[in-house]
Amino acid sequence: MGRASFTAAFTIVSFVFILVNYDVVSCLGFSISSHRNTMFLPLFPPKDTSYRSLPSRRLLQKSPPNARMALHDDLLLNGYYTTRLWIGTPSQRFALIVDTGSTVTYVPCITCKQCGKHQDPRFQPEMSSTYQPVKCNIDCTCDNEREQCIYERQYAEMSSSSGVLGEDIVSFGNQSELAPQRAVFGCENRETGDLYSQHADGIMGLGRGDLSIVDQLVEKHVISDSFSLCYGGMDFGGGAMVLGGIKPPEDMVFTNSDPVRSPYYNIELKEMHVAGKALNLNPRVFDGNHGTVLDSGTTYAYLPEAAFAAFKNAVMKAVHSLKQIEGPDPNYKDICFSGAGSDISQLSKAFPPVDMVFTNGKKLSLSPENYLFRHSKVRGAYCLGIFQNGKDATTLLGGIIVRNTLVTYDREHETIGFWKTNCSELWGRLNSSPPPPALPSGLDNTNSTGSMAPTLVPSGSPGYNAPGEIKVGFITFYMSLSVNYSDLKPRITELTHLIAQELDVNISQVHLMNFSTKGNDSLVKWAIFPAGSANYMSNAAATEIIHRLAETRDRLPDTFGSYRIFEWGIEHLPKRTGWQQSYLIVVIVFSVVLILGLSAFLGLLIWRRRQESPLPYERVETVVREQELQPLT
Repeated sequence: MGRASFTAAFTIVSFVFILVNYDVVSCLGFSISSHRNTMFLPLFPPKDTSYRSLPSRRLLQKSPPNARMALHDDLLLNGYYTTRLWIGTPSQRFALIVDTGSTVTYVPCITCKQCGKHQDPRFQPEMSSTYQPVKCNIDCTCDNEREQCIYERQYAEMSSSSGVLGEDIVSFGNQSELAPQRAVFGCENRETGDLYSQHADGIMGLGRGDLSIVDQLVEKHVISDSFSLCYGGMDFGGGAMVLGGIKPPEDMVFTNSDPVRSPYYNIELKEMHVAGKALNLNPRVFDGNHGTVLDSGTTYAYLPEAAFAAFKNAVMKAVHSLKQIEGPDPNYKDICFSGAGSDISQLSKAFPPVDMVFTNGKKLSLSPENYLFRHSKVRGAYCLGIFQNGKDATTLLGGIIVRNTLVTYDREHETIGFWKTNCSELWGRLNSSPPPPALPSGLDNTNSTGSMAPTLVPSGSPGYNAPGEIKVGFITFYMSLSVNYSDLKPRITELTHLIAQELDVNISQVHLMNFSTKGNDSLVKWAIFPAGSANYMSNAAATEIIHRLAETRDRLPDTFGSYRIFEWGIEHLPKRTGWQQSYLIVVIVFSVVLILGLSAFLGLLIWRRRQESPLPYERVETVVREQELQPLT
């Protein structure tokens, strides 16, 4: 499968079947350079624009909690970022592509007759005691056999998804202060194209629309009308997402976003500067079709023909000391340069700064990592990650533009904000935000795979601890790897990020305690500390982390060799007295023994080195971290 340039946030035909109404959206195509796929956008926004200013949303008397969620994977390795979502009671986990251009959240259903092999098991409605189908009514298209509302999505490269609509409890992970909520989602019965072959389970729709997970939570008054995304940088993938509002940093740069102009999230781009000099362009060049659109599901960036030509020439003039070379794939006429070195922090010495200037005079400054990707065959070489779109076409800004940038989609005030930051360590840098509490106390039954699942039944308000609830100081565990000390030591930071992603904790919570080696093997002792400035974590949070330690396997790249996790333990706070101490011992021992038993039975204690790629994509030549694979289009 060849390399594609962007993902399918935009649909050519979009059938949204909702409880209130549905629209068939007309389409408008625009061209892309010959080696890129043609893309089609809806011509008109949905008729229902109630998302703009519903009175009920303005009646919120105080800021509601938000759902803090980790982002996983690397944009240019997989073509997308995913987050984890739990659905049902007991909960079933899914890895979903975060997509600001889609309005439906959907996962493969157990009844699906044409669904690919994805990361997690398919959703089983009959296994959830809280699942309810969305019954047929006059306002939706009906599956007469099931008497259930249906949805359909068809994407630009003709991949598609269709299925039925259901409602169930959705949980957002152990970093979320937002309690689990009921939400409508799609249960897939058929998928084609890249949707069928992708590793991720499905899509998390963050766009504007009644079925959007954001709109549903806002309508319930449980979050404010805002969400944020923060993608990791060139060195490390991962990042963070917030459903709901956050206090914006003082130096966050805002621009207007008009929901009437387009159903997609647009910004008012006026100028581009390269090396401090404005490109000689008419400002209207960025205002074609849908204007300038931000899309989290798109990998790269695309400029109208005139803007791309000016940008390319300005960059090439500024990097005259570098040598222009052929791209990694002969099928694409990539513009690449060698001689810049492998240290990402030094790229600004070889490549010019780029500024995007908005109509309000504010500007977003881009580092080289925001418009370059690594050459997969030549060390120290980089290629432009901004490509040409058609004449007078939409300016499309994908994830590469916002690497290590917190992007806040403030829908209530119709603005979008940008703040340069280290997305891998976002919560530590947002000092004004309190640390996220753990999930409420208690555990559900096992999920459909037999592993433990996070609770869906709150035992109190966020951060609440029942009398005598266990307060864990930190968790320790050992990791043995068949990699020698000299090879592993320079990659400890990368390994730390990977562990944080798998355990769904902040990178600041993961600490290396001890490091030893014997021959070609290494032994590392790790500790997971409470989030933020908290002195302890609840037993629910601790058990969830142990659960992840037990179930996670086959997650590290082959370069880390074969490995295993063992001897995890809990370091609790100073001794309590009386029944509290007994409660602590009984619950922790019970939780650990139960998880150990399940893990041993399922053979999940040992992580084995992967024998083949975890992704169902065809590799393109030599694969390195920044190489583009086939993304969703």
